[in-house]
Amino acid sequence: MAGGLGWRVGPDGGRPQGRTCAHIELLPACEPPPPPPAPAPPVGCADCRSRGWSWVRLRRCVTCGHVGCCDSSRGRHAHDHHVRSGHPVVLSLASDEDWAWCFTDEVFLVRSGHGGSGQARRQPR
Repeated sequence: MAGGLGWRVGPDGGRPQGRTCAHIELLPACEPPPPPPAPAPPVGCADCRSRGWSWVRLRRCVTCGHVGCCDSSRGRHAHDHHVRSGHPVVLSLASDEDWAWCFTDEVFLVRSGHGGSGQARRQPR
């Protein structure tokens, strides 16, 4: 398997199969999922909070730990962080999601053994 131990490019019904991710090695090697990192990520999107906005779901940058809201949120701050920083990969922080997204290569990344059977559900980036 290329890249981060325990991760692979996941199926995405709207995109061609056989895609790769040049940034998968940024993801932590793990199987099963690791315990939550310490200190815990902020409770919410700081950029939204500063504007008095709400958010839908949160994403954490695997390069620097920045927490921003998903593309379905008003601010799209996780994507904005990618554009400003160039950091390519975010992990979903939602308790019912177990995947990452590479903005640069536009692919879902799932833990090995999660084969598109609903264990790594596609949710708004």
